[in-house]
Amino acid sequence: MKLITWNIQWGRGIDLKVDLDRIARTAREIADFDVLCLQEVAVNFPGLAGSRGENQVEELSRALPGYSAHYGIATDVDDGHGRRSRFGNLIFSRLPVIQVFRHLLPWPPDPKVPSMQRIAVEAIVQARWGSLRLLTTHLEYYSALQRMAQVEALRHLHDEACAHAALPRPAGDPGEPFAALPRPASAILTGDFNFKPDAPEHQRMTSAFGAAVPRLVDAWEIAHPKQPHAHTVGLYENGWAEHPYCCDFVFVTEDLAPRVREVTVDAQTQASDHQPVLIELAD
Repeated sequence: MKLITWNIQWGRGIDLKVDLDRIARTAREIADFDVLCLQEVAVNFPGLAGSRGENQVEELSRALPGYSAHYGIATDVDDGHGRRSRFGNLIFSRLPVIQVFRHLLPWPPDPKVPSMQRIAVEAIVQARWGSLRLLTTHLEYYSALQRMAQVEALRHLHDEACAHAALPRPAGDPGEPFAALPRPASAILTGDFNFKPDAPEHQRMTSAFGAAVPRLVDAWEIAHPKQPHAHTVGLYENGWAEHPYCCDFVFVTEDLAPRVREVTVDAQTQASDHQPVLIELAD
């Protein structure tokens, strides 16, 4: 199983051009991926630099036939012309998707800095070895207060899902909303977390839970023990980072750790201000 996570900055490259076909083409060049997790995907947001207000979900879907698209909207505002402007995260999957959840993350007031609503998109997919949860998110950049609250929310979601897995609810009739569908403990959590590998938020994300709840492990540290994380931002001019560092991660539950074969960062592409991260898991 191959998964790519990538903050695409609404398709805007280091050349300052918005090109969604380039995003899809670059992802395909990186790997024959099963799942593509994207952050910063816009619909009707012409105010974003370089954008013409395109529906990026539709454009990417056309460029990626054979994949189902699952969009999670964090920002949903009136554009002043009777339409909606939307901004969020997107999962493409060619694996069967059993169900999808869209979790708005906490946004506690922090008047000292600008901020915006954040979301985590969760898809339950059927991998070749069984079902698992795939989540992608984009945490707050400016506010450490909000970012830590969002880490706690992600931990709560994981704890809750594990409780569902351990004590499944009574089954409803197939085809109705009460039908009991899998929500397994095994999970992969991806995205732009806007913290560094040595940050308190990273330490908290990977800290232990209670009994019977598998810990979330940084997949880079599994594949590259005792090696510094490869940089995922700040490699090229026209980016916002003052110096290169890593803020894009893949976390996996402990039970999936033996399946992790490789985690790589594509340092060559300039199709976004972030670099894509690829994880490969054995069947």
